[in-house]
Amino acid sequence: MNAPEPTAESAATVSHASLVSPTRPVSDGVADAMAGAVPSSTSASTSVARGTALDVAAGVSWRLLLVAAAVAVVALVAQTLALVVVPVVLAVIAASLLAPEAHALSSRVRWMPHGVATAIVIIGGLAIVVAVFTGVVAAFLSGLPELSAQLGRSVAEIQAWVRDRPLGLDNQQVALFGEQALGALQQGQAGLASSALGAVGTVGELLTEGLLALFTVIFFVHDGGRIWAFLLRGVPRRARARTDVAGRRAFASLVGYTRAIVVVAAIDAVTAGIGLWFIGVPLAVPLAALIFFGAFVPTLGAVVSGAVAALVALVSGGLTDALLVVLLLLGVQNLEGYILQPLFLGRSIKLHPLAVVLPIACGLLVAGIPGALLAVPLVTVVDAGVRSLVRPSDATADPAAVDPLDPRSARPETHIDTGAVGITGRIRALVRRRPVRTD
Repeated sequence: MNAPEPTAESAATVSHASLVSPTRPVSDGVADAMAGAVPSSTSASTSVARGTALDVAAGVSWRLLLVAAAVAVVALVAQTLALVVVPVVLAVIAASLLAPEAHALSSRVRWMPHGVATAIVIIGGLAIVVAVFTGVVAAFLSGLPELSAQLGRSVAEIQAWVRDRPLGLDNQQVALFGEQALGALQQGQAGLASSALGAVGTVGELLTEGLLALFTVIFFVHDGGRIWAFLLRGVPRRARARTDVAGRRAFASLVGYTRAIVVVAAIDAVTAGIGLWFIGVPLAVPLAALIFFGAFVPTLGAVVSGAVAALVALVSGGLTDALLVVLLLLGVQNLEGYILQPLFLGRSIKLHPLAVVLPIACGLLVAGIPGALLAVPLVTVVDAGVRSLVRPSDATADPAAVDPLDPRSARPETHIDTGAVGITGRIRALVRRRPVRTD
């Protein structure tokens, strides 16, 4: 006999009876209903997610504010003590160039004390710098009369072109323009004279800074290791080894950058000087020296030195010589960018162009020319130090195994080993666009 089908009223009655059944407490049913309520759980999870996101944003914000405040304090102290900070920083850069040579000299000549090797290297470096400046100044003074005479001829040609060409200006208008230009030049000359008189007051400061930099670089080259060990005493013991490794790799990156930029700048200057002499541009040697020093400010230095060389060529030889100089300098820059920098810097020191231009612009705005000169070395050191701090393998690395005078220690995961493969292997690796493995 078939059971009757339950109706809607009977199902509702049974459901209500089950909820109020004495065999199941009412509180259990309410708890189950609350546990199964989808809207309540969704709102709870949303509030938790919002709280977590707010906590993360607050944590990031106060950390960024703390870092910005620390950077502002360091910048304020550096600006206040600029007469001391700039010579010390320049001494560190000079030590990165001279310390490896002094160490190599004392290591190869075993009977030579390290102090004697330091003296030889520093005196040799000073002799080279003095000789270069003397040669540049002598070449500039010898070529200045020719440039002045050519400038007068160029001005006369420009006046003739203005009178004869479609502008159709008469002699009176040309003379008026000449008088205005002469007045502007005299005003500029007066301003330059006042600036020179103001600079005379800073000659003593420049001499003091130079002596301080020389005194500091002597001790950095001779006792750099002991000075670094003394500074490490201020670091907590548990972080001392990691900081030591990061500092060693940072200085190794500075050694590689300084050595490579000097070699690249010298090749650029020699190549550009020969080209300028072949074109017939006067003051080829001073312009080559300007290109050499401009190479220490990547991108911006090449633009400024190239503009000066093209202007001198335009004044002395006309538009054709100026175009030839521009093509020459473009060729030199391509030689530097595609061959010299990868060959000497390799992959151990490589910065994005944006990481070069922006620090130079900031350094120029904050500290002028010294800031532009020191921006890229500072970014190089910070980049290598931060990479070491976040590198997992450096957490257990032995600081004594990291040579701060070897540029290959800056990035141990990728480098071109010049001692093992030689210059041929470096060129082959450059062509293949991958690092040479020496293990």
